[in-house]
Amino acid sequence: MRLPFQGPLDLATTLESGQAFRWRKCGQWHEGAVRDNLVRLRQEPLGLEFTSAPSSEEEVAPLLRSYLRLEDDLEAIGRQISRDAWVKEALRRHRGLRLLRQEPWECLASFICSANSNIGRITQTVETLAQHYGRPIAVKGQTAYAFPGPERVAAAGEAGLRELGLGFRARALAQAAVLVADGKISLEALRDKPYEEGKEKLMALPGVGDKVADCVLLFSLEKLEAFPIDRWVERALRRFYPEELPPEKKTLPYRHLSSWARSYFGPYAGYAQQYLYHWTRTGVSRSP
Repeated sequence: MRLPFQGPLDLATTLESGQAFRWRKCGQWHEGAVRDNLVRLRQEPLGLEFTSAPSSEEEVAPLLRSYLRLEDDLEAIGRQISRDAWVKEALRRHRGLRLLRQEPWECLASFICSANSNIGRITQTVETLAQHYGRPIAVKGQTAYAFPGPERVAAAGEAGLRELGLGFRARALAQAAVLVADGKISLEALRDKPYEEGKEKLMALPGVGDKVADCVLLFSLEKLEAFPIDRWVERALRRFYPEELPPEKKTLPYRHLSSWARSYFGPYAGYAQQYLYHWTRTGVSRSP
């Protein structure tokens, strides 16, 4: 089925820019799971071609449109965040990079697993978690796995997660799963909360610090002002904005950097973050 859309989209960059960890490149296609469906999709001049199972393409089309945030007006967002030559250059180089709107529990669990790791290892960890505890999706002789819900992860417990190689992350993930499964925190309810309140509630969960909370808020809970900062983003901020972040100050509090970025870039600061992150991580030239 073909899914038409308006505005720029770079599907490969969007799916491979460190937001989600379960997409696999298969020739011209990307294959992954969206809301418990196995989805294969590729970009064409007239739209996105995709297949899905077990749900029909007609059922999955609106889910996919939402997941890829195809309703976002990238041109208008770009104008709002183009505060300087650096962001303008990042936008030019990665035109069509979109934020994803992920399922909150999967996003939270994935970024808890990301602590002190890299994209390759996170991808392997999250996929192993799905293969052991997720529901199988059988399609034409091929088996994929949905991401396990918090109840399944809670039942696995710390010991079961350690057997999968999660190491010190196992305890935090198991404890967070129990709290979500028991309804001690409603992730979906955080969509309607202000940024600061949502962040405070997320950071009450085991394994969730400033960066993980900001990632979950940005990539799954509609807080487009969230500005996650890892080593790549901090490197970009220090290099591009030395007047605000002087290099002689070797350490600056995370919240100082994040607050400055949200104020500077405005309500779509998260988009600016993603462009700067991807540009810096994939190689940035000396000048815009």
